[in-house]
Amino acid sequence: MIDLRSDTVTKPTPEMLSSMIQIPLLLGVGDDVYGEDETVIKLQELLAEMFGMEAGLFCPSGTMTNQIAIKVHTQPGDELICSDNSHVYKYEGGGIASNSGVQAKIIQGDRGRITAKQIEESINAEDVHFPTTRLVCLENTSNRGGGSIYDFDELKNIRKLCTEKKLSLHLDGARIFNALIESDYSAKDIGENFDSISVCLSKGLGAPIGSVLLGTKEFIYKAKRVRKVFGGGMRQGGFIAAAGIYALQNNIERLKDDHSHAKKVAAVLKQKSFIKEMLPVETNIIIFTIITAEKANHFQEYLKQQNILCGKVSATQMRFVFHLDITEAMVDEVIEEIEKYN
Repeated sequence: MIDLRSDTVTKPTPEMLSSMIQIPLLLGVGDDVYGEDETVIKLQELLAEMFGMEAGLFCPSGTMTNQIAIKVHTQPGDELICSDNSHVYKYEGGGIASNSGVQAKIIQGDRGRITAKQIEESINAEDVHFPTTRLVCLENTSNRGGGSIYDFDELKNIRKLCTEKKLSLHLDGARIFNALIESDYSAKDIGENFDSISVCLSKGLGAPIGSVLLGTKEFIYKAKRVRKVFGGGMRQGGFIAAAGIYALQNNIERLKDDHSHAKKVAAVLKQKSFIKEMLPVETNIIIFTIITAEKANHFQEYLKQQNILCGKVSATQMRFVFHLDITEAMVDEVIEEIEKYN
């Protein structure tokens, strides 16, 4: 089976599985709610150092790290600003409202990316009729934007604006390493420009579980209390944190392979007459529109019959996501089936 539905479907490699035993044996494990798991501590410190942040907090998922960040940065009745197709708004179960009592002001972005100018125009005036604008959430890369990458100058402009307006700035960095290996900025550059960052380990990096929330020591202290309330406290979490350590040490540079595979398949898709349009392919995601919903359903079913799974993001939009379980031979097989289909 060739699974292009998401980069969350990866299985740990034999080397990663081995590390999940060997690293905890070397570093030790303990009860992470008590802060006693040395492998978890190592993972948190490793990522904090990479991004130049003070501290980190290991959590089960990127949704949880995003939702914890929102709750720590805001008070009930506040408002946050984000893109109309951002993950925190579209795919986290209404958590902004249910977890934090906060409403979202959404901006129509350019493939999921919003600008400092748009944000400034969306900040509420100091008036009792309006919620207090408190937080800006960005996503880099943007999932629904087809893996689009933020320009660093725009990120700096947004940081400057947030500082001037006394707004917190959070990054949903579910695929931040996909952005970093294709851009001219570094992890530390990102760390300097955000108050908090969510880094996912279970997508392109290939770990089975987990995300790490980064921020100041004070922020992470508050975040740990929220994690407990959300039910995210783990005990001997080092056995899964070890997979994250392995991923960070071995699976970042190979993300370029996923990007190359995506661009190779995209080039073939563009030649097909049933493809109406396609978002620019910058990283590991292809989002393309098919001429009719009926044709989209038929194409998806055809691929499934050839043991190729893919996802749909609307009636006519389809998504292919490439990851470390997709080999060059699989890419060639996908291309062969696309070329056969009319």
